[in-house]
Amino acid sequence: MERLERSLREAPIVEKDGYHYFVNPISDGVPTVDPRLLREVGVRIVQQTDFRSIDKIVTPAAMGIHISTTVSLMTDVPIVVVRKREYGLDGETPLYKETGYEESQMYINDVYAGDRVLVIDDVLSTGGTLSAIVEALGDIGAEIQDVIVAIRKADGTTDLGFEVKTLADVVVEDGEVEIVEGPQAIDQ
Repeated sequence: MERLERSLREAPIVEKDGYHYFVNPISDGVPTVDPRLLREVGVRIVQQTDFRSIDKIVTPAAMGIHISTTVSLMTDVPIVVVRKREYGLDGETPLYKETGYEESQMYINDVYAGDRVLVIDDVLSTGGTLSAIVEALGDIGAEIQDVIVAIRKADGTTDLGFEVKTLADVVVEDGEVEIVEGPQAIDQ
């Protein structure tokens, strides 16, 4: 069994306001993130995309950062972090995201028309964060080459209108994380 799948099967489930969260090193940084797990996730992402056609990795703060950093170190492709704080820099693009558990404003800097980007995130649940980022990147004129998430909650995603590659698809049933399939591409 791969480390990612093992970490998901061993993940504790926490219920907050009727929403069942699985607590996992990749999605939460808890328990401790084993570098071998992070390396495995990075390798699996690198195997799923052609980095010759990628100029920048775009990732939302905060839990996409450690995954994207791993991939950046493996490929020498720079990272752009979509932040929750506005700095007012030239070219800063705001976006509004709404997920199943929060609404907020985020900001993208240093992505320009024609940039070929890979979007990486930790978990795809409702799709609110990824949809907002993809829409903002489209408004900028960036060319999205790939969208990859480490973990997709298979029972929560709605139609996003773009393809998302995943490393593991999961559902939470009877207080446990069940692996549905992975890796796979889903055309949302």
